[in-house]
Amino acid sequence: MDNEHDLIADCLNHDLAAQKTLYERLAPRMYSICNHFAKTRSETEDILQNGFIRVFSNLHRYRFEGSFEGWVRRIMINTAINSSKQCRNVNHHISIDLISHEPMQCEDAIARLSEKDILAILRSLPYSHWTVFNLHEIEGYGHKEIAGMLGISEGTSKSQLHRAKASIRKKMKEP
Repeated sequence: MDNEHDLIADCLNHDLAAQKTLYERLAPRMYSICNHFAKTRSETEDILQNGFIRVFSNLHRYRFEGSFEGWVRRIMINTAINSSKQCRNVNHHISIDLISHEPMQCEDAIARLSEKDILAILRSLPYSHWTVFNLHEIEGYGHKEIAGMLGISEGTSKSQLHRAKASIRKKMKEP
């Protein structure tokens, strides 16, 4: 069952062993993605579980075009966003005119931080800033894509990213 195509086909035929294999192959990487959007381990696990439910429920829609892992990754990100929207109040009305353009100078500070410290800083951001930062800086989406995913304007995406970076800079300077 090394062939991804055969594994997916077996999953579509409700083969529980194939579904378990698929889950075990992807869960560690998908957990990491879900963890970027969650504030607690329990929330991460819930997003991961709900994401895999969506993966298996929609597996018949995968067209074997492009990366299967990329397809699953997109489902996990959308699941995380939808989960968080239900639990948090997102501020969609931040004006791009409020952005200042000071350069980011925190490379040395980042080098001194552990992954745990970085996650703590990110999780302390307002949800809207944190989500845009994750999607842009970690997942690599552009502002147009982020705007579509979150139902906000490109300008709002840009301003939320800027505010996230400013908050991160400020928190990294604090003792």
